[in-house]
Amino acid sequence: MPKRAFAICAHPDDIEFTMAGTLILLGKAGYELHYMTVANGSCGTNQFDRETIIQMRGEESRKAAAFIDAIYHEPLVDDIDIFYERQTLSRLSSIVRSVAPEIILTHSSDEYMEDHSTTCRLVLTAAFTRGMPNYLVNPPRPPVEHPVTVYHSLPFGGLDPLGRPVDPDIYVDTNSVIDQKREMLALHSSQKEWLDRSQGMDFYLHTMVNASREVGKKSGHFIHAESWIKHLHIGYCDETADPLSSTLNNFVYKP
Repeated sequence: MPKRAFAICAHPDDIEFTMAGTLILLGKAGYELHYMTVANGSCGTNQFDRETIIQMRGEESRKAAAFIDAIYHEPLVDDIDIFYERQTLSRLSSIVRSVAPEIILTHSSDEYMEDHSTTCRLVLTAAFTRGMPNYLVNPPRPPVEHPVTVYHSLPFGGLDPLGRPVDPDIYVDTNSVIDQKREMLALHSSQKEWLDRSQGMDFYLHTMVNASREVGKKSGHFIHAESWIKHLHIGYCDETADPLSSTLNNFVYKP
C-alpha cells in the first residue's frame, strides 16, 4: 500500500501558491496524493453570485487535483466561515482518518488571514485525535494508529501578521516542477481578475513564480523553492521522524 501525503489548505488555489511543487515531488517519489480545501471559494469573486462561483471554483480545484493525479476531497464550509468548532472539526477528523496520511502539508499557524490560521488549527486537532477511540467523528470512522508528520508552509511573503520574518526548517528544490506548478495554478482561471482587483496581485501566475524564485534565492541553493517548518512531534510521530526530508533527500536543503 503506498504512503499518502495530504495537502489541506483553506481556499481553492492556496495549495498551488505555496505547496504544489512539494506535493508533485512526493507524487513522483511514490506517494499517493490527496488534495483538500476546507472552504469552497464562495467569496473569491466580484462578479459572480455565490452558487456560481462555488461551482466554478470547485471544478477548477478538481481539475488541479486531477492534473497531479491527486484524490480530491470536497470542501466543508464557505469562505470566511472556517471556525474552530465541533461540526467542522468532526467532519475534517473523519476525512483525516479515512486518508490516514504519513505526511500532512498545511498552512502556518500564524498567517495574515484567519481562514488560513484556523485551517491549521483544525488540521492539527484532526491529526492529533486520529487514534482516539472516544473522539466522535462525522461520519463515524475507526481510529488509526500510525504516525503522521505535519509540515507548515511559511506565511505569505515569509512574514507573520505583524510583518516579522519567519525562517523555515526545510527548503525543497522545486525548479524541476515549476512549470507543472504554474500550469496547475493556471487551472484556477476564475481568480485572475479577482486577485488582480482585490489584492493588487497583477498577473497571479507571475506572482507565484516570483515568490517561488524569492524562496529559492533565500535558500542560497535553489532557483525555485518551497519552504517548510516541521510541527513538534508530540502526539503525532517519533521525535526523529522527517519523512518529507528523507523522501525528497536530493531536493532538500536544511539550514
